[in-house]
Amino acid sequence: MKKWLLALIAVPALLVGCGEKKEPVTLKEPEMPQMLEVEILTPKEVAINKTIELAAHVDQGGKNIDDAVVEFEVWESGKRDEGQMINGKLEKDGVYKATTTFDHDGVYYMYAHTTANGIHNMPKQQITAGTPDMTQVLPEDKKTDDSMNNNMMNDSNDTSEGTENGDQEKNEKNHH
Repeated sequence: MKKWLLALIAVPALLVGCGEKKEPVTLKEPEMPQMLEVEILTPKEVAINKTIELAAHVDQGGKNIDDAVVEFEVWESGKRDEGQMINGKLEKDGVYKATTTFDHDGVYYMYAHTTANGIHNMPKQQITAGTPDMTQVLPEDKKTDDSMNNNMMNDSNDTSEGTENGDQEKNEKNHH
């Protein structure tokens, strides 16, 4: 009787052990896309009342990107709210262009808002048109450009230092 009982238990156990082993499924980690490189080709000094070419070269991993969305945002210093967005068009080999005209001396700024392959990059360039009286140029609001970077840096510094110092003080009190 004991032999039958042992046989009833042993045979299914052996059959389970002989089953086909399945390899664990490993998921590939998604590859991080390479940074989108945007080089502004527009001159930093231009003449007034002449057509200006706004231009940017877009590449990723050393390959020209010919299917990007490029918008040039242009505004006079201190007048960001009065700026304009100008759609860039692919010329060739990853170079996008648009045109504009500055009708008076001044300091202008341009962002080349560029999106391709799920990545956005927006380099900024200062453009001096004609010979502006620099004492009349309104300063740019640096808070707008730097606010996110400063907030991220301040947040990470505050929390990490506070946590480390707080833990260290607790450990010192526990050891005394």
